[in-house]
Amino acid sequence: MSASNRQSQSRQPAPPGPDPVQTLLMVLVVTLVLGATGYLCLAHPSLTAPIAAVSGVGAALAAVFGIVARR
Repeated sequence: MSASNRQSQSRQPAPPGPDPVQTLLMVLVVTLVLGATGYLCLAHPSLTAPIAAVSGVGAALAAVFGIVARR
């Protein structure tokens, strides 16, 4: 076996990192959603309780999705 053959076999590909465009879009969407939610809670106080209920369920679903996605 030649030296270049052994060297290419011992190298392992680097694990893929997060896509910068996807990360940027995720940050943008989260910021916009939180900003819109904050505006709705301030401008329409009667919507605060339903928004809190939906965000609580959303947080639980996001946690479950995060746990399942790591497997």
